[in-house]
Amino acid sequence: MTLRLIDRNAHSVPTNLFITIFDHKTTITTGYDRGHLAAAGNHRRTQNSVDQTFLLSNMSPQVGHGFNRDKWNELEKYVRKIARKNANVYVCTGPLYLPRLESDGNLYVKYKVIGKNNVAVPTHFFKVVLVEVAKDIFDLEAYVLPNEAIPDSMPLSSFQTPLDAVERAAGFLIFDKLPR
Repeated sequence: MTLRLIDRNAHSVPTNLFITIFDHKTTITTGYDRGHLAAAGNHRRTQNSVDQTFLLSNMSPQVGHGFNRDKWNELEKYVRKIARKNANVYVCTGPLYLPRLESDGNLYVKYKVIGKNNVAVPTHFFKVVLVEVAKDIFDLEAYVLPNEAIPDSMPLSSFQTPLDAVERAAGFLIFDKLPR
């Protein structure tokens, strides 16, 4: 498979919808990292693969201390460990904007925006890991982590979530061709 950069000028996306590196540079002053969704450390086979992980479409504002550099990194390392031990590992990951119960008893989806182009800061992130442990036999783990500082003492297992809950929150099916 060959990954190619898309020429934005060849597509009809309005320029006011483009997010730039300058919007993400604001993350330095706001306490957010330009967090990778697909970790660069998982794509080191070729330089092109590494480069692709640095596209802004693969980045999202993540709390630095306690999340991106800590618990999220721990999850990425865990996935790498699984990948070293198994021939076929598939990962689906992304941002979530989850509702929160407010004092009036209603649920609201609220999130911060940063940069002059209003980059949305996700409230949570998900990662679904599918491992083929034998021919046509799969193990699946799904995680949802809040985009906030998480104590080191909290084990990753405390963030495991049923796949259907992740799918409802994300708004799409994940690995839907597998028998359920």
